[in-house]
Amino acid sequence: MPTLNPTAAKKPLFMSEVAFQTIAIAREIESPENPGGLEKRVAIIPEHVNKLCDAGLKVYVETGAGEGVGFSDQEYREAGAVMQAGDDIYRDKDLIVKFKGPALDSIAEMRPACTVFCMAHFHSFPQRARLLENSRINVIAMEEVLESPKETTDAEILSRKSMAAALQPFIENGSMAHLQIRVIGWSPALAGSIRRAGNRSPLTLQVIPETLREEYLDVRGEQALYFFDAKSIHDPNDLLEQLAADGTHIRDRAAFVREYGEQAIAEYRETHPPFEFGMRRIQCLHETGRAGARYGLRLLRENKPGLDIARAKVVVLGYGNVGSGAMHEIYAQGVERIHVLGRRHTAADHILPYLAGADLIVNGAEQPYELRGKNYLITREHVKNHIPDGSVVIDLVGGSPTNRSPVENVMSCTFLTDPVFVEDGVSISSLWGWPMMGMMRETAIRYSGQILDVLIGRERLVDGLGVLAPGVRHGLVCGPFSS
Repeated sequence: MPTLNPTAAKKPLFMSEVAFQTIAIAREIESPENPGGLEKRVAIIPEHVNKLCDAGLKVYVETGAGEGVGFSDQEYREAGAVMQAGDDIYRDKDLIVKFKGPALDSIAEMRPACTVFCMAHFHSFPQRARLLENSRINVIAMEEVLESPKETTDAEILSRKSMAAALQPFIENGSMAHLQIRVIGWSPALAGSIRRAGNRSPLTLQVIPETLREEYLDVRGEQALYFFDAKSIHDPNDLLEQLAADGTHIRDRAAFVREYGEQAIAEYRETHPPFEFGMRRIQCLHETGRAGARYGLRLLRENKPGLDIARAKVVVLGYGNVGSGAMHEIYAQGVERIHVLGRRHTAADHILPYLAGADLIVNGAEQPYELRGKNYLITREHVKNHIPDGSVVIDLVGGSPTNRSPVENVMSCTFLTDPVFVEDGVSISSLWGWPMMGMMRETAIRYSGQILDVLIGRERLVDGLGVLAPGVRHGLVCGPFSS
C-alpha cells in the first residue's frame, strides 16, 4: 500500500482551499464486476448532493445516475447538481465518485492525478488495477476505508460483557472446549454475545427459537449453557426453571445489564483504549448477510419443496457482521436451529459433521489474502460427497481467480445475470453485491450517507490526499500521484 509523505500537513484546509473543488458522480454501467450493467445503485443521493453543494463544492451528476433506485435527474438539479452526459462526466474533475469500480474504457477519459473513490477491489481485478496505476489515477477504495479510531457503542459492550460474564467460570476451570452453548433468539442485543461466545471456541454454538419448546433443549447439565434476553423470551411452560433444576447453566443478558451494566461499560472503556482502526466505514455488511441468506432459503424451497424449512439443517460459518446478518434473516424466516461455526469448527478436522447432511450452508467467514487460494473451508470433496443433492451453499465472501473464495467450488463471484450454478447436485451462489438482491434502494441510501460523512464529515476527504485521515489513508490503494 502506498505511503504518504509523513511530513505532510495534518491540519485540514479551510473550505475555500479544499483540494477537490469539483466532484463527479458517475452512473453505474457495465464494468468488470457489473456485467450487464445490472448494478443500479447511485453512490450519492440527491439529499446528500445538496449537502455537498451547501459546503461549497461543484457537483456534477451523470444523466440517469439515480434512476435505477428511484432518484430522478430533476431531483439532482433541485439539489444543486449540474447534470452531464456520460461523455463528459469523467473529464476535468478533481474527484470521481461511483459505487462500483470504473469500466476500463472510462479510465482513458480521466485526467492524470485525479482521484477515484469507489469499491475498487484491486486484488480481484488486477488488469484494471494496472491500468489505473499506469494512467496515474489515484484510487481510494471504499471497502478499505476504516474507522479510526475503532468505535464501540455501549450496546456492543453490554452484549459482549454479558456473555463474557456467563463464560468466565468455564474459562477459569478449563472446560470451554466441552461447553455447549444455546443462544435463545436472535436480536441486535444478542449479536455481540454470539460473537463473544464464538471467539471462545465452545464445543457447539447454536441459535434456537425464543418461544421455547422441550424439543429445542437438546443439551443439559454442567457443560450446557442457555443464554437469553428476558425482554424477548417466551417460556410459558417454565422450561428454563426445569433446566436450572437439572444443573444446567442459565444466564439472562437483561439481568446482567440491570445489575452490572453501568459498571461494565465504565470498566471496559477504562481498560480498552480504542484500536487505531475498526471496521469498514462504508459498508452494508449486515444487509449483505440478510440478502444472501434470503436468496439461499428461496433456492432451498425451490430445490426441496417437501422440506419443512423450520426443520432444515442450517449452518452459518462466521459470526461477524455478515454472518450476523445471515442469522438475522434465517431466524426471521422460522428456521428452528442455526449451527454457528467459528475458527475451531471450520478447521479441516472438525467441519465435516456440520456440513454432512446440511440443507443450507452460508459462508460468512473471511480469510486473509495470503490464505486465499490455499485454504478452503468448504471443499469440492465436501460438496461432492457430503452435502446432499438439492442443498444450497451461499458464499457471502466471494472472490476471483486471483483472490479465491473460502468455498473451493467458487472460482469467481456470480452476478445477477447468472447468480447460481450447480455442481454435484448442490446449488452454489457467490453473488457480487448481495444487497442488489432486493435491497438496492435502501442500501444506496445508507451507502450515500456513509460516503457523505467521509467526504465532508469526520474524515473530510475533500481536503485532499495530503491531509488524509488515517482510516482513509488505509484505503489509498493507488497513488498518490500529483499533476
